[in-house]
Amino acid sequence: MTAPASKNSFGARDTLQVGDASYEVFRLDKVEGSQRLPYSLKILLENLLRTEDGANITAEHIRALSGWDPTADPATEIQFTPARVVMQDFTGVPCVVDLATMREAVTELGGDPDKVNPLAPAELVIDHSVIIDVFGRADAFERNVEIEYERNRERYQFLRWGQNAFEEFKVVPPGTGIVHQVNIEHLARTVMARGGQAYPDTCVGTDSHTTMVNGLGVLGWGVGGIEAEAAMLGQPVSMLIPRVVGFKLTGEIPPGATATDVVLTITEMLRRHGVVGKFVEFYGEGVGAVPLANRATIGNMSPEFGSTAAIFPIDDETLRYLRLTGRSAKQLALVEAYAKEQGLWHDPSREAEYSEYLELDLSTVVPSIAGPKRPQDRIELTDAKSSFRKSLHDYVEENHPVPHTKMDEASEESFPASDPASLQFADDGAVEVHSAANGSSGRPTKPVTVSSADRGEFVLDHGAVVIASITSCTNTSNPSVMLGAALLARNAVEKGLSVKPWVKTSMAPGSQVVTDYYDRAGLWPYLEKLGYHLVGYGCTTCIGNSGPLPEEISAAIQENDLTAVSVLSGNRNFEGRINPDVKMNYLASPPLVIAYALAGTMDFDFQGQPLGQDSDGNDVYLRDIWPSPQEIQQTIDSSITQDMFTTDYADVFDGGPRWKSLPTPEGKTFAWDGESTYVRKPPYFEGMAASPDPVTDIAGARVLAKLGDSVTTDHISPAGAIKADTPAGRYLTEHGIERRDFNSYGSRRGNHEVMIRGTFANIRLRNQLLDDVQGGYTRDFTQEGGPQAFIYDAAQNYAARSTPLVVLGGKEYGSGSSRDWAAKGTRLLGVRAVIAESFERIHRSNLIGMGVIPLQFPEGESASSLRLDGTETYDVSGITALNEGETPRTVRVTATREDGTTVEFDAVVRIDTPGEADYYRNGGILQYVLRKMTSA
Repeated sequence: MTAPASKNSFGARDTLQVGDASYEVFRLDKVEGSQRLPYSLKILLENLLRTEDGANITAEHIRALSGWDPTADPATEIQFTPARVVMQDFTGVPCVVDLATMREAVTELGGDPDKVNPLAPAELVIDHSVIIDVFGRADAFERNVEIEYERNRERYQFLRWGQNAFEEFKVVPPGTGIVHQVNIEHLARTVMARGGQAYPDTCVGTDSHTTMVNGLGVLGWGVGGIEAEAAMLGQPVSMLIPRVVGFKLTGEIPPGATATDVVLTITEMLRRHGVVGKFVEFYGEGVGAVPLANRATIGNMSPEFGSTAAIFPIDDETLRYLRLTGRSAKQLALVEAYAKEQGLWHDPSREAEYSEYLELDLSTVVPSIAGPKRPQDRIELTDAKSSFRKSLHDYVEENHPVPHTKMDEASEESFPASDPASLQFADDGAVEVHSAANGSSGRPTKPVTVSSADRGEFVLDHGAVVIASITSCTNTSNPSVMLGAALLARNAVEKGLSVKPWVKTSMAPGSQVVTDYYDRAGLWPYLEKLGYHLVGYGCTTCIGNSGPLPEEISAAIQENDLTAVSVLSGNRNFEGRINPDVKMNYLASPPLVIAYALAGTMDFDFQGQPLGQDSDGNDVYLRDIWPSPQEIQQTIDSSITQDMFTTDYADVFDGGPRWKSLPTPEGKTFAWDGESTYVRKPPYFEGMAASPDPVTDIAGARVLAKLGDSVTTDHISPAGAIKADTPAGRYLTEHGIERRDFNSYGSRRGNHEVMIRGTFANIRLRNQLLDDVQGGYTRDFTQEGGPQAFIYDAAQNYAARSTPLVVLGGKEYGSGSSRDWAAKGTRLLGVRAVIAESFERIHRSNLIGMGVIPLQFPEGESASSLRLDGTETYDVSGITALNEGETPRTVRVTATREDGTTVEFDAVVRIDTPGEADYYRNGGILQYVLRKMTSA
């Protein structure tokens, strides 16, 4: 693909010769002030130089970036054009659904469906659907993959069709790896070579932990589906020039500490400092001493400490990793030459200008865990027992019920809810539960004797570790901690130690390379001896896919209200996230995960308490089985080779027999199954003409919801489990779906019928049209007296009468994660405008992308100050000015009360860029892109 020509206002276009190849480049040194910029802003500057079009990206934007004031608050909006897009399956399915629908719309307009293809490389890794149903057995991996295919067959058939139908779109089949690890080990380029140009590799991803690729010097972060679709179709992502925090690293990690300990320390520091919405950039003499795998581990945790990105610059360590993971000699030469030519190569002696500064001496890092409910709550391992006992009192109150733990709302949309009724169990056994009296040993106790046909008889108490899982992208990409865990397992087995019978163990690496080096090192038998069999390659325990506990253990916990614990090597441990039977969750390094499985309880002091006895009866402590840094490094050197990466990734998009045998529709357009409840054709393009209809004003609108301050996209977007007595539950029941097979909103994101029924349906939403009612309800003014109704049902009644809808909001409307269905669902419910005191930037942009106009109350005014209660009808005039190519600064809003009196005010139009105006005129970003394709 040939890139659109830049206006090249700064004369930056030039040629770079690398070996026999010649590339067009845009030189940063042609722009005054570029030398002082942080690494991450240099990447953004090159992006603007290369994509300058004189309209959405202008010379003024370039000057604003080169003249960046580190001390100023972000105020200048720029348009960033990512080089590529990465997706996981939950969030990627609706993106592919939209592309498939666009193909049909092009055909209906007389165009060529082949024109609908991603314009930027788009790669999707199926990694979010595997659940640990089976564990602790040699066949766990095969059984879990088999069950995964059974559950998700419709979705996988659709994605396989997309893999064959679209150019520039590739799918990594299930059972291969985690999107972020596959990204750093194979997909990331670091420097792109495309269309005759060389430029920095940048990416956006439909998962917050896309930032893992920051460890490779690649600027990228997680976005919502609408932004990802826009990027796939060549449209820029709107953003503010951020503040950049310089994080100086010095020293080296001491023996006994791991990369996990470093990342938990950094997470704690940055959370305390405050980095939300900022870039974090690592620099200094210590950077060179940080292995690439550790850099990736740190970058991965960016969402946990709140930054947009957490990036390391390119240096010799970057090249070493690219070489190890099988990148070509030509690619290595390009990365080195380009980075050095553009001033993107790390110079330890250089300190760029930063907005804020932090520093960590790596030699001060100590072994740590984090919990019991937030990743930033770091605990030094020596304090773990006392910290647990202190925290336990928050979960166990004598003579009081344990308070309901709050779900992590930010996670619900993307991840499936484990439904024990619909899952298969690895182990079955007769259950016999006996309750003992509470003891008193400095902590609440409630010993319960459990008899299991498979595990014998044992005692559970508060603090029992019932899940000890090596999981997720955070650590499984890091050989130092993965081999450290395996060596610790070997030492434990040789000392005669075993995992406690109530612990659900699991090993879910991020790529098949981990399996390879475990095999070569001869360490799998020791891991399996402790129950750490391979259960799958994918996001498992960390995202709530831990699967059910064995029945007898689950029953004991529930019937006796025990406060059980999980320990995992992931990045998120929010309450209610890991497993419905588990109240306290701790993040730990892979070696410590196994250590806690051996201990069996959080009420344990590794310094003073033995893990067990050896064959001679001697006490065995953690220090006796902890491998030395030298042995870990020797094992890395002897067991990891370049061949492993080149072999495992040689056919990464092909899949095995199970993937290839899926019955898959063929053809340029998708053969929609009218009976499918997972994948359905959305109505975005129904009745769409080749040219957009004129924009119209809004007349006679009703208020669907009147909301307060800080309503997040999690309040708006469908999330979590689907309940039977809701519009979405009724829909599935009407389509013959049993309750146990409802799955989650996340798994059904490819079906707009389910998703619109879950929009504004969060159980914590407070619609001020109603008094003291929470959940997805409103007043339906199509009925006399405006009775209470489900929001979806009321919206359908309004649609039947052709009544437009508006939403009234407070401050920071749409804050939180960028969730595409928060905007898609709003539009499909019939909402034409959202009038709020202020908007979160990305959700505002997403509303426009779906054809909904964001309007702001006049400065200092609100629904409350204007005495609007939501029972009024609304007229909005002045929107039609957009038909003349102008974006009005304000429009006139007239709210008419039931008694005929009116409230009038000038609402500020929050269409902030020419590109956004084009999207709105066309009814949305997808319609705009589609018309551009057909007109071309």
